[in-house]
Amino acid sequence: MPQTSIFSEASQRLEEAAKHVTISEDTIERLKYPKASLTVSVPVRMDSGELKIFQGYRVRYNDMRGPTKGGIRYHPSVNLEEVKTLAFWMTFKCAVLNLPFGGAKGGITVDAKKLSRFELEHLSRRYIDAIADFIGPDVDIPAPDMYTNQMIMGWMMHEYSVIQRRQVPAVITGKPVAMGGSLGREAATSQGAYDVMQALLGKLNGSPKNTTVAIQGFGNAAAPLAEMLYNAGFKVVAVSDSKGAIYAKQGLNIPSVKKFKEDTSGLKAVYCENSVCGFQEHDVLTNEEMLELPVDLLIPAAIEDVITDDNAGRIKARLIFEVANGPVTPEADEILERKGIRVVPDILVNAGGVTVSYFEWVQNRAGYYWTLEEVNSRLHQKMTEESQRIWAIHESKNVSLRTAAYIHALRRIEEAINVRGTKEYFGEKE
Repeated sequence: MPQTSIFSEASQRLEEAAKHVTISEDTIERLKYPKASLTVSVPVRMDSGELKIFQGYRVRYNDMRGPTKGGIRYHPSVNLEEVKTLAFWMTFKCAVLNLPFGGAKGGITVDAKKLSRFELEHLSRRYIDAIADFIGPDVDIPAPDMYTNQMIMGWMMHEYSVIQRRQVPAVITGKPVAMGGSLGREAATSQGAYDVMQALLGKLNGSPKNTTVAIQGFGNAAAPLAEMLYNAGFKVVAVSDSKGAIYAKQGLNIPSVKKFKEDTSGLKAVYCENSVCGFQEHDVLTNEEMLELPVDLLIPAAIEDVITDDNAGRIKARLIFEVANGPVTPEADEILERKGIRVVPDILVNAGGVTVSYFEWVQNRAGYYWTLEEVNSRLHQKMTEESQRIWAIHESKNVSLRTAAYIHALRRIEEAINVRGTKEYFGEKE
C-alpha cells in the first residue's frame, strides 16, 4: 500500500467517530493538520571516516491538552507521512488515557542494525542537536519507539542537557533508571496490554485456561506479554518474528521460546537445537498463516497493516487485541465487524508505554521516585478504568470498540479546544 495513504487511513477513524457525537467545527478543523512539522539533516562521521547525512523528522500534532508526547523510531521506511500519522494516533492515545499531553512522533530514516555502537550514539546525539529548539519538558517530550531503547534515550537526554548547560531529565522518557528513568517503563506496553485484556475478557465471557492465543511478533512488547499470558494460564499456541512463526496446538512453553529466541535470534529452530530437538511437537508457519489460525485471541504486535481486505475474510480469531500501531486497515475493520470479530484498538491496548512515560515525566519534575509496585498499581488503575469507560460507550452507542475509543478521546480533545472559544461562542450575538 502506498505510504501516502497511511494518514488518510488514520483520518477515517476520526470521521467514523465524529458521526456518533456532536463535535464543534473548530475541533474537526484543528485535528485535520499537525501543529508543526520539522525535517532535519543529521550528519554523522562514520567509523570509516565517511560523512553520511541521514533524514530526521519530528511532528507535534496537537497540544490542546498539554505538551506533546511521542516516541522516536529508527527504520529504513521512516518518512514524514508516517511520522505525521503516528503523531495523530498519539494525540488520541493520550486523550484515551486522560494524560495531560498532546501527540507527537519522531524518527530517522536509517537501518540501525547496520550501524556500529559509536555510529548509533553519534546519530542519536546529532539528531537531538538538530531538534533541540523543537522539544523540551514543557513543549514536546520524546520516548523510545521502534529500534530505539533506553540507552539511546539516555544519550539523547544527556545531549539535550549539554546544550542547555543543566540537567533536564524530564525532556526524554524511557531513560535508564540510573539517569532518572521510571521503574516499570521497559515492560509498560506489555503490562498495560495485559491489564486491558484482564479488564475486558470477563465481559467477553473468556477465562485464561480456556483461551487460546496467537501473537504476531516477539519483540520488546510481544515477548513479555506472551510470558505474562503464559504465566496466567492462557494457552499461547503460536508466536512469530520477522522470519516466520511456530505453532503448537497444545500450547507453547513460552519461557523456553523466549530463551532460544534470545540465544539464536530466531524462532523457527526453537525446538530443533541440539538436545531440545523433538522437545515439543510444533509446526512452522509463515506470518500470514499464523494470522489465520482458529484461536480465541489474535494479538498483532509487530507492524502496521497486517490485516487488510485481502486476508480479513480468512481471520478466524474471536477477538483481536492491537498491540502494534495500526495493524488492521479500515477496510479490514468493516469485514471483521460483519464477521462478529471484535477488535480492541491500539490507542487503548498499547497505551501502557505512554502512560508510564507520563509517570516518569511526573517523577522527574517532582524529583521523587516511585516503587515498581506503585508504578504498576497506577498503571493497572488507569488501563482498567479507561477500558471500562470505552466498553460502556461501545455498548450504549452500539459501535465498534475502536469507534468507542475514538469517541472517548474526541470528547476530551474537544473539551480542551472548546474552553478556548469556538465559532459558536464568538459568533453568538450579544
